[in-house]
Amino acid sequence: MTPLAVSAYEFSLFLHITAVVVGLGATFAEAIMFPVAMRLDPRHLPYVHALQLAINRYLATPALLIVLITGLYQVSEGNWELGSFWISATFAIVIIIGGLLGAYFVPADRRLGAMVTRELEAAGDGPVTLSDEYQRGARTEGVVGTVTGLLIVIAIFLMVTKLGA
Repeated sequence: MTPLAVSAYEFSLFLHITAVVVGLGATFAEAIMFPVAMRLDPRHLPYVHALQLAINRYLATPALLIVLITGLYQVSEGNWELGSFWISATFAIVIIIGGLLGAYFVPADRRLGAMVTRELEAAGDGPVTLSDEYQRGARTEGVVGTVTGLLIVIAIFLMVTKLGA
């Protein structure tokens, strides 16, 4: 093998790690977007929800697909077993995160973005008072986002340590 040759397995590993860093790493910034917008001016909140939608639809979702495909390839080509705890647990985490993206985060940001836009329009140039419903929804999204971030960190830990291998 020449020094610059890269195997298909190594390239798959590169894609796998890059997808996690680029696609899922961006989601960690979502944790600070809401508080920063609130500190500056609640009128920034529609942008926050639009940005979260874009991150989840155009970075995180495709990244999860790449992680899934390359992970399955690596199991099939490497000396790994799908039944190994670290692989099956990480696979379950990827499925959970994918479900949360499609069934919770994307719809929640659409709903919350529309809700806060209506509330801002109703406030006009006056002071902004966000409804309890909006604030509850935003808090819930923050909690689910924190749990999702912890799941990503757990998956990375399992992949690095290969716990139970």
